Amino acid sequence: MALFSDLSKKTLARAALLQDAPVYVQFYVTARCNLTCEQCNIIYANADVREVTIDEVERIADNFAEMGVAIVLLTGGEPFARRDLAKVIHAFESRGVHVRMQTNGFASEDRIAEAVEAGGRDISISLDSLHGAQQDRINGDFDDSWHQALKAIAAFTQYLPKHNSFASLGCVMQPTNLSDIEDVVRFGTEISWFTSLVPVHVSSFGRPRGFRTFDQSLRFRPEELGEADKLLDRIRKMRKEGFLLYDSDQYIDDIKRFIRGEATTWRKKNKGVCDSPNLYFALLPNGNFAPCCDFRLPKKYPAYDPHFPKTYRESAFRKEVHNVVSKCDGCMYGSYPEITISMRYMAAKLQRVQTFLTSPPEKNWPVTYEELLEKAERIRNEKRERPQSRQLPEKKVQVSA
Repeated sequence: MALFSDLSKKTLARAALLQDAPVYVQFYVTARCNLTCEQCNIIYANADVREVTIDEVERIADNFAEMGVAIVLLTGGEPFARRDLAKVIHAFESRGVHVRMQTNGFASEDRIAEAVEAGGRDISISLDSLHGAQQDRINGDFDDSWHQALKAIAAFTQYLPKHNSFASLGCVMQPTNLSDIEDVVRFGTEISWFTSLVPVHVSSFGRPRGFRTFDQSLRFRPEELGEADKLLDRIRKMRKEGFLLYDSDQYIDDIKRFIRGEATTWRKKNKGVCDSPNLYFALLPNGNFAPCCDFRLPKKYPAYDPHFPKTYRESAFRKEVHNVVSKCDGCMYGSYPEITISMRYMAAKLQRVQTFLTSPPEKNWPVTYEELLEKAERIRNEKRERPQSRQLPEKKVQVSA
C-alpha cells in the first residue's frame, strides 16, 4: 500500500500547479491533554467546544473525500485521549484521505498498534531535548514524560511498516533548548525519523491564540539571536550533509525573521496573505471550520454538514475567511508555511518529492527503548560545539522540618 492514496496524489499535483486544492487540514479532535507544555495553550483555547461524535467524523470524511482533501492531521490536545481514535483514523483512510497523527508519546503500545492497524502510517512525536529532565520541565514538570515519548517512538518503529510510512520528531525551538536541537536532529536521523522545527510563539492575554504561550519570558532576547542563528545555520548545513531535517531553506530563514519580530517572506507570492482556505484550514474539536489554529470565524460552518463542500467553494465564504486571515501578521507553525512554500516555490517542491516519493530514507526499524536510551546518551555526551541556551535557575528543594 502506497503512503499516499490516488486521491491525495491527485490533490497534491493540482495544488502544486494551481495552488487551489485543499492539501492539508489540521483537525483538533480533542482539547484534552495529559500535559501542560509551557509553549502551548491549545487546551484552554479549544476547551469551550465539545468533541465531534464518530458519526460526525464519518460525515466529515465523506465531505473531505468529495472535496479532495489530501492530508488530515489528527491533533489536539492529545489525540490519543480519544478512545475512538482508531475509528477516526479509519474513517479518513478508508476514503483515501491520508492521516497524519501528532502525539506527545503517552499512548500505550496497544493503542499505537491499534492506530497503525486502522491505517495510520504517518506519525509526529514531540521531542525538544535529549535530556529527560529538560523535556519533563518543558512538558509542564511531568516526570518521565521524556521516557514515555521514547517508549512510544520504539513502539511505532515496531508497528509501522518500513515502506510507505513516515515518522518525524516535532521540536519547538525556544531560548532554553538551543543547545539541544542539533542533538535531536542527530538522534532522529539515527533512527530514520525526520525532525521538524517550530519556533516558540508568544502572545498576550489580550490577544489569545491557540498555540501561543502567554509566558513572555520565552521570547528571544536580543543577545540570544546570534546563538539562534548559529543553530539554524548549522542544521541547514546538516540537512545538506544528509541529516533528516524536514525544513526548507526559506522556512529556516523565516524563523530568523520571526524570532526578531520581523515580517516573514513565505506569504509574499500570495500578496502577503496565507493560503487558507485554498491550501489548508483547521477544524475545531466540534467539527467547525476555522481558518487556522489561531483564528475562528464569527459564523459557524460544521464540516460534517452535507453542504460543506459546496460552501467551501463559494466566493462569499472565501471572502469571509480572507477578511480574517488578511489581518494576520503571520505565523511559523511549520505545516502552514511549509505547505505554501512547497506549493509555490520550486526548490522546496523538489525537496518534498524527494523526501516522500523518489528517495525516502531506508528505515533501520525496529528500535528498542533500550537502544533509544543508549543513542540519546551517546549523542548528548558527544564533544561538539553547541549554541548556548538560556540558563535557568535551579529549582529550590524544600526540606521539611
